[in-house]
Amino acid sequence: MALWSPRLQRFLLNNNNHLSNKIDLKQKNKKKSNTSNLISRRSLRRRRCSAIAIDVPSSSSYGGGVASGIRWGSAKLQGAREEMEDDAVIVTDLEEECGFFFAAVFDGHAGFSSVNFLKEELYKECVKALQGLDNINKQDFGAIKNALHQAFHNADAKLVNWLELEMSEDESGTTATAMLLGNDMLYISHVGDSCAVLSQSGKAEELTNSHRPYGRNKVSLQEIKRIRQAGGWISDGRICGDISVSRAFGDIRFKTKKNEMLKKGVAQGRWSQKFASRLRFFEDLVIATPDIYQVALGPDAEFVLLATDGLWDYINSSVAVNFIRNQLREHGDVQVASEALAQLALDQYSQDNVTIVIADLGRTDWQNLPIQQQNFAYELIQAFATIGIVSLGIWVSSNASF
Repeated sequence: MALWSPRLQRFLLNNNNHLSNKIDLKQKNKKKSNTSNLISRRSLRRRRCSAIAIDVPSSSSYGGGVASGIRWGSAKLQGAREEMEDDAVIVTDLEEECGFFFAAVFDGHAGFSSVNFLKEELYKECVKALQGLDNINKQDFGAIKNALHQAFHNADAKLVNWLELEMSEDESGTTATAMLLGNDMLYISHVGDSCAVLSQSGKAEELTNSHRPYGRNKVSLQEIKRIRQAGGWISDGRICGDISVSRAFGDIRFKTKKNEMLKKGVAQGRWSQKFASRLRFFEDLVIATPDIYQVALGPDAEFVLLATDGLWDYINSSVAVNFIRNQLREHGDVQVASEALAQLALDQYSQDNVTIVIADLGRTDWQNLPIQQQNFAYELIQAFATIGIVSLGIWVSSNASF
């Protein structure tokens, strides 16, 4: 369900609390109704937020260069997870090397070794691949796409080799969504379930699709088919009942140690020896082959947002874009906007870690941008419809219990 305006959220919360209290009296169950509003800037500073940048601090303007005027913001917040396995990197000194700025968000799992490795290595491989192109191929999307594919494969090969030689018991992996940003062109290289969004005159354009082995969308069905053809299986939306993303760096148990993974599963009682003996692997079950997107940046392009799924599982792209625009209209600080959006995800009960990178392209006069008027009448109709549905569901469930 999409998020509504703060005043409508308060209206819904108050009415839902009233309904819940009625049912609590009838069923004699005491429940607390948690309400959450947007936090103040003072409380934001008390939470653990940080900007991750190389050579140039976040939220500052850059004169000259491949993308003059770009301002960066980045934040990461730990959710209810035991460890913070998200991270991000912004590299702004690559103009002479490849003609782009680089930024990426990483969402690690089973540890943070893979994330730490790729923070240092992925952008280097991308730069190396782009440096290998001649002037003609630098204008050819096909050549750039092949170069970035090779960069991701090289980075994954280096990571897998490092995990096998130096971290033999490490089963970590990570997704990665990276952007190479030029003055009028944007390239997105994407592996996993984070997401990149472009704001164009306030309209959110989602640039990536999640690599997850469940659902009925085209990408998910393709991933499921690929995994099965490789010899794997899907259980409860997870590869071999284990991992919920089908493309990632690292994860050597699904690449070079697939047979060891099978034996370990038998020893742990996760499946039988008879089941394992029938399996034959033909390819890696988890791959680091990226989707590559080329996006021309016209005069209406405002900012690019990269974020891990801790944001997108709770806040849709349109709400995120509107929130950032309102933040920039209010104070113009990209860093504060990044931190506020990360906090908003936690306020919407996100249980995951949240990492965000925002690149304000410097083309929008935020101070003089007209305020978007909200259609409160339409939202009010939605509110009453929602309350009606909730009331009916509660009435049915409460009567069914007697």
